[in-house]
Amino acid sequence: MKVVAAYLLAVLGGNVDPSADDIKAILESVGAESEEERIDLLLTQVRGKDITELIASGREKFASVPSGGGIAAVAATAGGGGGATAEPAAAETKKEEKVEEKEESDEDMCFSLFD
Repeated sequence: MKVVAAYLLAVLGGNVDPSADDIKAILESVGAESEEERIDLLLTQVRGKDITELIASGREKFASVPSGGGIAAVAATAGGGGGATAEPAAAETKKEEKVEEKEESDEDMCFSLFD
């Protein structure tokens, strides 16, 4: 992902056809490791293609990916099904509440943030 981001930064900076050295320079400027294989793979896949067309085709592909997540499925089964499916969801919310209480406590740190 960082290689793709560096490539896009180079294009955004006005370099229509960034080279491997351009990408490496961007990655090194932020302290990230440059991976030769991934840079070469990216450059072979995008060579001769317009970046706006690549982004548009990626958006079309990404639009077909479901992004509902498991929460909607649990809510749908809890509402239409019996009470058995609602119990795990209730247990999960109780666990989440306990975790939040521990994070908010200042007693473990031996000092108060407002003193």
